[in-house]
Amino acid sequence: MCVSNFGEIELDSMQFLSFHGLLPKEKAEGNLFLVDFKCRYDISAAMASDNIDDTLDYSKIHSIVAEEMAIPSDLLEHVAGRIARRVEKDYPAIPWFSVRVSKQNPPVEGKAEWSRVTVEGGCGK
Repeated sequence: MCVSNFGEIELDSMQFLSFHGLLPKEKAEGNLFLVDFKCRYDISAAMASDNIDDTLDYSKIHSIVAEEMAIPSDLLEHVAGRIARRVEKDYPAIPWFSVRVSKQNPPVEGKAEWSRVTVEGGCGK
């Protein structure tokens, strides 16, 4: 049997009331945002040890996301980029990850449930 050393670690649909957007109403009232994080990571040590120190502690990823979501931005691209840069800085060993930021009921002409921006990062190993 050949088990890969790499696995996917995900945090799906982290929810935040945040104040991102161009319109004054968005900045004043806020909106529901979801953030999805996914990465490829070498989990071989954790598969053997059952020790949190041998893997990516996703509670720390959540903390990064929460801190960045608390800072208002005009654009989802800016928010997603800030999150990605923080993850890349704090976890340079992650070979690939993605961050998707979604805004509920974006202010567009017509009906749209979500607007989304996805940013990829990682050292590419």
